[in-house]
Amino acid sequence: MPPHLSADRPAAQPPQPGSVDALISQTRRLRGEVDAVRREAPADGEDVQGRWQRALCTLALHQLNDLDEHLAQLREGPPAAPARPPASAPPAAPAPPRRGSLLSRVGSAEWNLLTDEASWSGELYQILGRDAAAPPLTLDELPSLVFDEDRPMLTTMVTDCLIDAKPIDGEFRIVRPDGGLRTVHMMGEPVLGADGSTAAMWAVLRDVSELRSSQRTVTETRDSLEREQQAVEAEHRIAADLQEAVPPPWRGSLRFPRRGPRTLDLAAHRLPASPGAPTGGDWYDALELPDGDTLLSVGDLSGHGMAATSGMAMMLGALRGMAVAGTQPGQLLSWLDHLIDPTVQSVLGSALCCRYRPETRTLTWAQAGHPAPLLFRDGTGRALTPPEGVLLGVTPGAPYGQAEETLQEGDVLVLHTGALVPRRPQSSHPGATASEAGSEAVRRLLGLAPDFDRAPTAQDCVRLVIEEFGESARTDDARVLVVGIGSRPADS
Repeated sequence: MPPHLSADRPAAQPPQPGSVDALISQTRRLRGEVDAVRREAPADGEDVQGRWQRALCTLALHQLNDLDEHLAQLREGPPAAPARPPASAPPAAPAPPRRGSLLSRVGSAEWNLLTDEASWSGELYQILGRDAAAPPLTLDELPSLVFDEDRPMLTTMVTDCLIDAKPIDGEFRIVRPDGGLRTVHMMGEPVLGADGSTAAMWAVLRDVSELRSSQRTVTETRDSLEREQQAVEAEHRIAADLQEAVPPPWRGSLRFPRRGPRTLDLAAHRLPASPGAPTGGDWYDALELPDGDTLLSVGDLSGHGMAATSGMAMMLGALRGMAVAGTQPGQLLSWLDHLIDPTVQSVLGSALCCRYRPETRTLTWAQAGHPAPLLFRDGTGRALTPPEGVLLGVTPGAPYGQAEETLQEGDVLVLHTGALVPRRPQSSHPGATASEAGSEAVRRLLGLAPDFDRAPTAQDCVRLVIEEFGESARTDDARVLVVGIGSRPADS
């Protein structure tokens, strides 16, 4: 049998043993480092990113294991051909594959076209699940092991090798006698005779089933991760669009058409969270009611994304509907609390609801765990004393009290949500950090009292708030509603 080389190619010189040992040491060291990374990767089945990372590490380990075994074979030289058992000996069962070893997953074969003889290594018998005592299959018989759909590909590769002397490099699936399906990678070359014709064909067959399974896992988890990311981005866009569409369609000053030019001067602004932060469930609102009063409200639902934004839209719609029907602020918050069912979803909400009557300049208001309105008058500011009220969704049937405040022409009211100042992450008490952030926001807003006194319009006051808080690195959106108190309708 000619050597496993094409007749027109010189034989490659074998590498020095020392260089192979160095490569083996480097490979094993790298394999240990990759395995350490794999063990540290999250194993939570719900974590798509963790599954993807573990799959990539597993795939790399398979390839490093392959490289280690190939280098070991290169250092030790080709294995001796297995001896044929005596004819009288009972057939031997294939040896079970050694887990994690490529010696059980790489086999070789050669077919002599002149004598029609075939020779297989013991590893190839294990890969194909064949009895080691059985004769090796000829090239004509080999397709009988191959999966039906892959037979034409194998036939084409073998034909091109024998007739056109083309190298073989391809994969096909084989069906083992036990019914198992394996993926085999076959590489081979023709062996040319003295007259230049193909005298034999040799091949190395490698069981790459685990490798391909790892690659499929990597691909599937990567695709799943991409779909998840696309879904998150789509949800974020929808939530952001809804967040922009639900509040009143004004961003500057607004004077209600039926109340005269100086009744209320309104301006509002949304201070966005840091780029990449999810959309929250906060709102501000101002609505002229049928009886001439004005509804003013701000609030925030816990959570982020579509759930929080759609919940906010539902709460704001309910609040407007009940206010138009004449419901007073305390009762309104009590009914809003009934809309949040803690048995269905774990959602909390804070809200501030005010009803302003221009004829008497009376502000009737209630709060549900929300910062109180800030009243600015004659260059000073203070927080109004809050009536009884807890967060929405905490205690079913909780009472919500009301308070009244008589305002004066020239007063400025500031209603805001609690995220003007970011919480401090180093604290171990989230409730404390929220309280600290809220207190700091109130302190800094009250510090703007002299500037508010000199500001001619509510929009100018909003600009002062933006200058004070606009650069903060918030994890949530914040909203501010500024209300300038003007003359009574009869005075205009």
